[in-house]
Amino acid sequence: MTASSRDQFLHLVDWRRRVFSLYDEVRAAPEPEAGWAAWRDGRDDLFAAHPQSPLTTEGRAAFEGIDYFPYRPDARVAATVVEAEAAHYDIATSGGSSFGFTRWATAGFELEGTELALELYWLDGYGGGLFVPFRDLTSGHQTYGAGRYLLDTVKGADLGTVDDKLVLDFNFAYNPSCAYDPKWVCPLAPPPNRLAVAIEAGEKDPAKTSGAPAEQTDIDAATR
Repeated sequence: MTASSRDQFLHLVDWRRRVFSLYDEVRAAPEPEAGWAAWRDGRDDLFAAHPQSPLTTEGRAAFEGIDYFPYRPDARVAATVVEAEAAHYDIATSGGSSFGFTRWATAGFELEGTELALELYWLDGYGGGLFVPFRDLTSGHQTYGAGRYLLDTVKGADLGTVDDKLVLDFNFAYNPSCAYDPKWVCPLAPPPNRLAVAIEAGEKDPAKTSGAPAEQTDIDAATR
């Protein structure tokens, strides 16, 4: 192992440690909006200065903070988890490959005056992890066209549960790394998780404010 690859692995471990710590702080916050403010500040710090930042060199030099919709208390829901027949999905990625997941349940909730549901996916492979990507009617307009992530517990993105219900807070919806630089290869939201409502909460599309992304290469964002 070269010094460069050693440093890359250590930086990756540190990135994950910091993300886990950030979500610990969110879950411990006395009020959801206070947790959201801490999460925003923490992500800005990571994006601006951490060696594992998903930003390009040019993007980091111009970075002034991640752009979000204003906080909405009504965008936080406690979803009822209903077990579903297990189904294997090879979820497509931004790079044309796929990752294996198992759909094991659905999460039902009401938002924007509509009864909605998202499928819950478990990452096939060592350690597993809950993964909840989605698209909505803002995708490709105010938000990243390939969708956003709500939960990705193997990498720390976990908002917890309340009274045996799964917390889904769309204020915390965030872009996959490939939204910032297409060298990252990210799982995309499959058709069952494409919601027929516009959810104006969470992170906006960085391309609307920071210019075109960099040239495509092939780095596996699932490791990050």
